[in-house]
Amino acid sequence: MTKHQKRLSVPKSWPVERKTETFTVKADAGPHGEAGVPLLIVLRDVLEYADSRKEARYALNQDNVLINGKAVSDEERPVGMFDILAFTEREEYYRVFPGEGGRLALTPIDEESAGSKLGKIVNKQHVPGGDVQLTLHDGQTLTVDEDSEYGGNDSIVVANDDDEIVAHFPYQEGELVTAVAGAHAGDIGRIEEIQITPGSSENNVIVEQDDDDGFETVEEYVVVIDENFTGGDSSPEPASGDSREQEGDDE
Repeated sequence: MTKHQKRLSVPKSWPVERKTETFTVKADAGPHGEAGVPLLIVLRDVLEYADSRKEARYALNQDNVLINGKAVSDEERPVGMFDILAFTEREEYYRVFPGEGGRLALTPIDEESAGSKLGKIVNKQHVPGGDVQLTLHDGQTLTVDEDSEYGGNDSIVVANDDDEIVAHFPYQEGELVTAVAGAHAGDIGRIEEIQITPGSSENNVIVEQDDDDGFETVEEYVVVIDENFTGGDSSPEPASGDSREQEGDDE
């Protein structure tokens, strides 16, 4: 199986230039499905911490690059929405957040905030023993009590060290949300109305914004967040646009 991915066919969320070269690195199997961005792209093309795959591998072998609190050694490991990246030697911490146009961007955060990550509940089902299993947007599963208050499309904050749920943001009118896909990806506002659509069609969400007319999108594209998850006054780090991965460049 090829280790390369054609640039023109990468998901829109990938922060890479599509017309500079033919190929880029291909994401390994893992969280976030096809939308996951290979860690190599983040290290080399976005943060410019490495000039090549070889340098990225060396850096990862030092065990000071963490994703959601766990050391990562695979440069093709997918990175996706709301993941926490920690560079312990540099004392730098980032949250992956939707940027303009839906491209994933990095929002600088402090060390305390890096101890947990946000997840959207995309499925809720009963499991043997009477408990309930929650599935998050990145594929992580958690088991909670049957009488827990968590519902579909709610967001929760999960501690990286023990998977304990430390915060809960219900999906309801008045809550702060961000769009993570579609024409309004990266926009933030509050839910003004949830329009229930009969049948199998997606529900619509009308989002109001303080300095705009707001926007309308489908339910799948919005995630409930807390004020702290916008990164405050810090702007997401854009992709550098300097794309080094060329056809056959695996070194």
